[in-house]
Amino acid sequence: MDRSIIALVFVVLMAAITILAVIWGFEFNWPDYVHVDYGFPIVWCTHTLNTIHGPVDIWRVDLALLMADLAFWLCIMIIGLFIILHVKRQPGGSISPI
Repeated sequence: MDRSIIALVFVVLMAAITILAVIWGFEFNWPDYVHVDYGFPIVWCTHTLNTIHGPVDIWRVDLALLMADLAFWLCIMIIGLFIILHVKRQPGGSISPI
């Protein structure tokens, strides 16, 4: 299979993973603090649903952490593309850079 096709499939897959990692929420149902954290591995948003004082609707968004989370996934994509596009298999089975 051609490396450019593999690279295209990798980019599409990483874009889907990045979108899911940014918008997927992890709910924490603690007795006095129910909240949903958004972002993986860096939490950039917290939606508080319930506290010890009762139900609330508080959003805490940190755009700097969102940019850091996106940069993390972009770095993984760049490293993956570098490996896919600049490393090839020789007929003997060993790997060498182009």
